[in-house]
Amino acid sequence: PRHKCGNQKSCPQNYFAFKIISGAANVVGPSICFEDLVLMSNVKNNIGRGLNIALVNGTTGQLLKIDAFDMYSG
Repeated sequence: PRHKCGNQKSCPQNYFAFKIISGAANVVGPSICFEDLVLMSNVKNNIGRGLNIALVNGTTGQLLKIDAFDMYSG
């Protein structure tokens, strides 16, 4: 069976499913999936160099904000 975000197992009831992939240099970009919805990825063209962060409401699961922090340039 298929599980949310391509995880190996289903999450228990009252838990959110998520998967974060850091990427591999310039070959594979990072991605963030939450409850089977890709929030950030190369395909969506909304990732940046450095730390990519998605802020999600922990009670409702609503996406509040996404952003990237470039740790190289300061």
